[in-house]
Amino acid sequence: MTLARGDIPDITIESLSRNFFKEASRYGFGHLDYVRFVNCVLDLAMKNGKGVAPSDGPPQPHNERNADGTGPGATPVQLPLRGERIAVRAFDAERDLGFLDRWLDDAAGRHFLLSRSTSKQLRIRDVIEGGDAVLGIITLPDGAPIGSVAFLDRDRTQHKAELRKLIGDPSQRGKGLAKEASALWIRFGLEALGLRKIYLSTLETDLRNIRLNEDLGFRVEGVLRNEVLIDGTYHDVLRMGLWGDERMSG
Repeated sequence: MTLARGDIPDITIESLSRNFFKEASRYGFGHLDYVRFVNCVLDLAMKNGKGVAPSDGPPQPHNERNADGTGPGATPVQLPLRGERIAVRAFDAERDLGFLDRWLDDAAGRHFLLSRSTSKQLRIRDVIEGGDAVLGIITLPDGAPIGSVAFLDRDRTQHKAELRKLIGDPSQRGKGLAKEASALWIRFGLEALGLRKIYLSTLETDLRNIRLNEDLGFRVEGVLRNEVLIDGTYHDVLRMGLWGDERMSG
């Protein structure tokens, strides 16, 4: 058998390894236990067909249109955005604030507006009134709201913003809808808002979210050690970034 080449960046592997080592040390792992663990992981990978064939890695972001929506056969990107299973429409405070308040009160929703710089919870009304945020509402085909995507701290000079995503309806989680909505929102940011760079932050323990972000084209740019305190435990935060078309609008 030929092992697949390593497609995951070294900095991601190192961060995940530090997290596992921290937890394993608390559990009482000795040197032999680490060897047994690695062998077990390799056995599971082989049994599941992982690492036995070359991999092309996660898809890279691409721009078929310019930032102003022009190009061969192009039409301007505008809201609402429509995917295969969901749509993303513009946020309307009058009808959507109630949904956001309920979603943000959920355990999963509290990270949606958690400040990565101060580790404090942002208030949705302050975000809306601040003028540097762009929010969208994720809906099912029948128009039922199920979550939100946002660009926070939009910098019109540097052409960059921070991506946030949330499936607020618990019954719609785990279906890949956040990934579909994020892909639509990223395209909107690059092509309609003229963003050159989109970035985000994620806990080093959230492996599912890290992989989702990598599939969308994000790459780890750095690690913020012991950045946030959650339920009495400090966590590292991974900073991930995505570069769009070199051409910027406006």
